[in-house]
Amino acid sequence: MRPGPLGEKPHPHKGRMKDGLDGGELVARVLDATWADPPGLWGWICAINHKAIGKRFLVTCLAFFALGGLLAATMRMQLARPGNTLLGPDLYNQIFTMHGSTMMFLFAVPVMQALAIYLVPLMVGARAIAFPRMTAYSYWIFLFGGVMLYAAFFVNSGPDAGWFSYPPLAGPAYGAGKRNDIWAQMITFTEVSALLDAVIVIATVFKLRAPGMTLNRIPLYVWAMLVVAFMILFAMPAVALASAMLIMDRLVATHFFNPGEGGDALLWQHLFWFFGHPEVYLIFIPGLGFMSAMIPTFARRPMFGYTAMVLSIIATGFLSFGLWVHHMFATNVPELGKTFFTAASMLIAIPTAVQIYCWIATLWTGRLNFKVPLYYVLSFFAILIIGGMTGLMLASVSLDSQVHDSYFVVAHLHYVLLGGAVFPLFGALYYWYPKFVGRMMSERLGRWSFWLMFAGFNVAFFPMHVLGIHGMPRRVYTYPAEMGWGPLNLVATVGAVTLALGILLTLVNAVRSARHGALAGPDPWGAGTLEWATESPPRMCNFPVTPVVHGRDPLWQGVPEGQPDHVAGLAVDVREVLCTTVADAHPDSRMMFPASTPMPFLAALATAIFFVGSIFTPWAVVWGMVLVAVPLVWWFWPTEEESQEELALEKLDASVAAEKA
Repeated sequence: MRPGPLGEKPHPHKGRMKDGLDGGELVARVLDATWADPPGLWGWICAINHKAIGKRFLVTCLAFFALGGLLAATMRMQLARPGNTLLGPDLYNQIFTMHGSTMMFLFAVPVMQALAIYLVPLMVGARAIAFPRMTAYSYWIFLFGGVMLYAAFFVNSGPDAGWFSYPPLAGPAYGAGKRNDIWAQMITFTEVSALLDAVIVIATVFKLRAPGMTLNRIPLYVWAMLVVAFMILFAMPAVALASAMLIMDRLVATHFFNPGEGGDALLWQHLFWFFGHPEVYLIFIPGLGFMSAMIPTFARRPMFGYTAMVLSIIATGFLSFGLWVHHMFATNVPELGKTFFTAASMLIAIPTAVQIYCWIATLWTGRLNFKVPLYYVLSFFAILIIGGMTGLMLASVSLDSQVHDSYFVVAHLHYVLLGGAVFPLFGALYYWYPKFVGRMMSERLGRWSFWLMFAGFNVAFFPMHVLGIHGMPRRVYTYPAEMGWGPLNLVATVGAVTLALGILLTLVNAVRSARHGALAGPDPWGAGTLEWATESPPRMCNFPVTPVVHGRDPLWQGVPEGQPDHVAGLAVDVREVLCTTVADAHPDSRMMFPASTPMPFLAALATAIFFVGSIFTPWAVVWGMVLVAVPLVWWFWPTEEESQEELALEKLDASVAAEKA
């Protein structure tokens, strides 16, 4: 709906109530009823509230994480001793492909976006997220893509060419059946979802911030997710294009990656890794944001070097697009070109180092409050330094050529992604759990789970560095005893089991605390950002009154004498939000948001039928577009109520313009 100007005159609506009135609890209850989704199963399908979608997204991602973890445990059991026959080669190929694809496409990036959907509107002081119906659509698309992938796996049609799906192995000559078509179409599902979420986050941060939250007052976590959103817009189209080209090679006999017909197999690697290396930072940068959110809270002081932190996050995102040949040093890329990517691989360590120095300075000069989230914060330093150092080693062409496709690379990848993202993620889950649920997680169980995870992780993955140096290749389903790899593989398997026990204990803690944990209150940690100004869990409307921000840590800095602490004038019996200017967050306009609707679910279902059908016949592209068009037309068809609101806005425009004249 088109926004109306913000003026003295209220938005015309019969019987309208406005916030800022006496009887704040009554106003808040009216707002909750206004912003609530319908009850029951129908309401679950129609839900568009960002908190409901965010929690749903988060739980789904964690379910895929559990599935990916079970696949990893199965691989470790197979490799625990030489000559093991637990898995055959075909099933092992499917399992390691499913594990990598699940963790990279169905967990690592989506879980970061799930938390952003829930947290970003709260942290910027907004009543809702931008494009709420599109948010729901992105979730359903993601869910249907993941279900399709696992349905194929359970009927022995899971992809088997690796999570990177290199041609010609994944092409029509060697990839029989529909296994790799399903993988390529799963990419389409997840990339559509990620691109939509990126647009949503950008619009929310730029236009729905609370008045006074200028660009230099945005929380560092929100800055991190804003950079990630822009990175997605530039990175995801490359892999979406590559997967479409692979599908066409397999379905309609094009030859994009067939050298015998004028194609180029390396074209896939360039397109995939142009996305793939930024994807590492799509996972890593939100972890940096989690760190920057938790460290000031548990150091009990503002973040040191805010401006340097923001510039470092932006620099990391920018430089990440100049590293993709880092993964192609074993190919025939010109040697001079490789040196440039070596330099870029080392250069990107600088902005990360700046952030580490700022975090250390904040912790060093603060008064540490040792709670479970801080344990995960401190573990990040140790694990990431190991992962970062091995990354600098792999930036050397000569060394990379020796350990390429060995378990050294497997160890490096997991130290960077688990240490740089998953450990901060678990800290963030402990940190924001009270906001999600309204209760505190057990500190005692939290410490046990942390130490099991920390010890298990290092026991599982550090020996893989040695295995790689000793020549063990990745993606082998067995090995002879004469190679001498058995003892370290057994140690790694014991570590993996310990890591799994730590994760399981975290799950037990979360489920138990949801019913029996201590009540949290609005701000149990004494944090300074806006999400802790709301109840735990937050009301449906987020904020009964829109806050006015006067500093980077508004809960710590308070409201200067004589300055307003909230904005009045927004309606409470319709879904109206305040839009602000991009740079300075001055009140700009008011916008009507849509009601709950099943259209996102129906449109996503039609899209899923379209995508799945196109795996089997190109004609699905034709009739599938018609199928998708039906719910989309219904979605955007204006209702009578919306038409009346549009007319009222036009009258208000004319009235305000006349007053100004």
